[in-house]
Amino acid sequence: MPQGTSVDWRNWAGNQSARPSRVVAPASAEQLGEVFRQAAEQGRTVKAVGSGHSFTSIASAGDGVLVRPDGLTAVRELDRAGGTVTVESGLPLWKLNRLLEAAGLSLTNMGDIEVQTVAGATSTGTHGTGRDSGSLAAQIRAVEIVLADGSVRQCSPTENAELFQGARLGLGALGVVTALTFGVEPAFLLTAHERPMGFEEVLSAFDDLAAVNEHFEFYWFPHTDRCSVKRNNRSQGPAAPLPRFKSWLDDDFLSNTVWEGACRVGRRFPAAVPTIAQLASRAWSERTYTDTAYKVFTSPRKVRFIEMEYAVPRAAATTVLRELKALVERSDWRISFPVEVRVAPADDLWLSTANGRDSVYIAVHLYRGTAEQGYFTEVEKLMAAHQGRPHWGKLHTRDAAYLASVYPHFEDFTALRDKVDPDRLFANDYLRRVLGD
Repeated sequence: MPQGTSVDWRNWAGNQSARPSRVVAPASAEQLGEVFRQAAEQGRTVKAVGSGHSFTSIASAGDGVLVRPDGLTAVRELDRAGGTVTVESGLPLWKLNRLLEAAGLSLTNMGDIEVQTVAGATSTGTHGTGRDSGSLAAQIRAVEIVLADGSVRQCSPTENAELFQGARLGLGALGVVTALTFGVEPAFLLTAHERPMGFEEVLSAFDDLAAVNEHFEFYWFPHTDRCSVKRNNRSQGPAAPLPRFKSWLDDDFLSNTVWEGACRVGRRFPAAVPTIAQLASRAWSERTYTDTAYKVFTSPRKVRFIEMEYAVPRAAATTVLRELKALVERSDWRISFPVEVRVAPADDLWLSTANGRDSVYIAVHLYRGTAEQGYFTEVEKLMAAHQGRPHWGKLHTRDAAYLASVYPHFEDFTALRDKVDPDRLFANDYLRRVLGD
């Protein structure tokens, strides 16, 4: 089993770091169980980490043992007839997408990037936008997980059902996931229609846009009244992808290279941010294209930032958004990144941000190295006033007392944690804050 001594670990955004005592990359669930037994004997904790795309310290191992997923990337089974694929936890989403494409299959919904590992993405509640389809974790049909005692458990709705209910979106608090079975469907095309709209125009039509479109989202540019709206709907084809040069120009060069430069200017000269926002909001022109689903869902994200995202009840969304705009307008903040707004249907996962209620996700961002200015602090107060639930992998300051008040099954999850990890082998500072001791 490949392993090494202490090395520094840092996440993608660069705002979280750790120096674990040991790094291991087990190649099987059984090897992972042995890691747990050794760590327990040495009085150390264990944390698994994926691609490091969480902004919180949820994956920080501190001075414990860090588990890398490099040895757990196999595809175990592709069941076309049953509509499932079983893959090991360290497989990146981009590899899963291409594997499914080659087999004529697809996930039903995705977030907007595909660099995460399957276990890292599902364990933190990664989601996209959808009228009827939920997060990646909501698409899980079975889980293989190694518990603190080293035992390997298979769980599904009919086998270890309570553990399945918690482990699909488990925050790494119950054990380390080693394999996941996803429901998949025949590959399909999406037609994306993107166009600029005014802020009030979007909010006035919000309910209709969310109801009529399978996947609806928009970006609002602070310091402006302008939004970019994206609607993705299934298409019978034919495929009509963006020309290669147009795709590179819009989604790579302008959205990454040019945007990076604009953010650097804004960080150095904050007074220029409103002007930059006006220019950026006008650079997003109308376009329509049809392509393979995952190519429409995802896009490259090379500009590094930090992010906070809250899920609020669908009925409160337009009120919250208007209050957020008013907050920005009466402040001295200089916000270069757009606010991202997405929707999701209610689901039954205990710790899903959409548990039991149709939800709207509102995400705010700051370019790396930009002073916080009170922006995240005040946005969080606004979200909490509307029973907002923070994304587990994105910055927030909520604690167990608050989270217990907004999650109906919070105590079910913590009771399960007490049962499977009574000695807190998988604990870290983040989990102690959000789940309690």
